[in-house]
Amino acid sequence: MKKSIFTVSAFIGLLTVTTSFSSKEITEPHKGSSEIADKSPITQTYKIRYGLLSKNGTKILSGNYDVGSFLAENMTTGEVYDTYYSGGFQSVPQYYNGLPAGTYTFSAMQGQGGWVGYATVVATVSDAQVDSDGYITIYIPIIWEE
Repeated sequence: MKKSIFTVSAFIGLLTVTTSFSSKEITEPHKGSSEIADKSPITQTYKIRYGLLSKNGTKILSGNYDVGSFLAENMTTGEVYDTYYSGGFQSVPQYYNGLPAGTYTFSAMQGQGGWVGYATVVATVSDAQVDSDGYITIYIPIIWEE
């Protein structure tokens, strides 16, 4: 009799333990180092520093200018990244963190005053263009100003 009670108790205990786990918990693979290898690589991004290039060729990295936004349009995907500022005037340098590698058309939009016109610049964003400060500096040319 004692043996029967012990056997039934052991069987109920074993049944309770095995049914307390969900099938997902039992069949899910171990999340170890192999999971990292299965993920796609993270896209390299870069920090962009925007400045202006005066009509006489002087590089400008300080001051306030009639810029509504600096833009970077990816020439492959068409995706546009901007530094939009609702006030219409921005100081330089302006920064954009997280621009993916690729070839871009860089430009600036007129600000609220419409006192300055800007040209575009085509440049490739990659490790080769990163300066000692950790930025890729893009100078947008001023083509006319009032």
